Amino acid sequence: MSTNEAAGVKLRPEIVAVAAYKQGRPAPADGFKLSSNENPFPPLPGVVDAVSAVLGDLNRYPNAGGLDLREKLAERHGVSAGQVHLGHGSVSLLAQLLSAAAGAGDEVVYAWRSFEAYPGLVTVTGATSVQVPNLPNGAHDLDAMAAAVTDRTRVVIVCTPNNPTGTIVTAAGFETFMAAVPPTLLVVLDEAYYEFVTDEASVDGIPLLGRYPNLVVLRTFSKAYGLAALRVGYAVGAEGVLDACRSAAIPLSVTDVGRAAALASIDAEEELMERVARIAMRRDELRAALLEQGWNVPEAQGNFVWLATGEHTAAISDAFFDAGLTVRAFDSEGIRISVGEAESVEKLLDVAGDIVRNLPNGHPAKRLG
Repeated sequence: MSTNEAAGVKLRPEIVAVAAYKQGRPAPADGFKLSSNENPFPPLPGVVDAVSAVLGDLNRYPNAGGLDLREKLAERHGVSAGQVHLGHGSVSLLAQLLSAAAGAGDEVVYAWRSFEAYPGLVTVTGATSVQVPNLPNGAHDLDAMAAAVTDRTRVVIVCTPNNPTGTIVTAAGFETFMAAVPPTLLVVLDEAYYEFVTDEASVDGIPLLGRYPNLVVLRTFSKAYGLAALRVGYAVGAEGVLDACRSAAIPLSVTDVGRAAALASIDAEEELMERVARIAMRRDELRAALLEQGWNVPEAQGNFVWLATGEHTAAISDAFFDAGLTVRAFDSEGIRISVGEAESVEKLLDVAGDIVRNLPNGHPAKRLG
């Protein structure tokens, strides 16, 4: 008998059955943490100063509506402040959208594998996940996702670049997809890694909002802006949809510390985007080197690369860890490796080269030929 049964506590069995979200493995001593897609650069001094300026008011509740930040984002994206909603990271905004749109008996469609929090978030609403397998190159199968929509579907989640495979949804592909799904269906475009994209064919969701009132775009300050510890994300979409989001939100979840840091980061955006460009260049160089070693690596457009290590995933993850590198292992599917400090790349490639040489011919992580 479990502790909960002994205490007489009745819990929803579908929630108990869902594995809780787990953070990436901590880095070994003197090693590199490449498991959480964090920005390897430290905060800018101006951002630290902005955070320090509000620490004296920790006894006060935050200005969680964040009108100043919403207005700044609205001006940037050519929308009204009512069309911008702040959240405790973009994942909390997705939870609000799902709660507002889906419940028991409903369905939520998304690609798989994609962001590992999606299944749990859907289950909490009482809805059912409909997972559509990715294409062999790790990209969304948008035709199959559109075909999976039924009269019970309430939300479709599109992740681009896809976490963890790194592949994008193209603008042309997304337009075809939107034409194929009902205009009453909520489509959430998760663009958490938008700033790292260098492929000009990629979809850019926010300019499409005028054409698609059923579209909501998610972005975050955690990745490109390096504010992962402060958890500030934002949604852009129709005001009526975001009003429902606000109704489903936990009150006061965006702190003044996070809001101040986000405002300061926007002011320092030129310097921050230079860092992003360096990470994207390092990513491309890393992928090219892995391909040269013999790995089969999908096109990478986030701040990470994906290795389809299959049944060897646990052993390969351990090999990286033993060499001082933590990576993100996904059961028997593959490994996601964040683009970290420049010093980590050489060590990573040394270990990866030894591993791929020992993979059997025909292994999905190994290039053909």
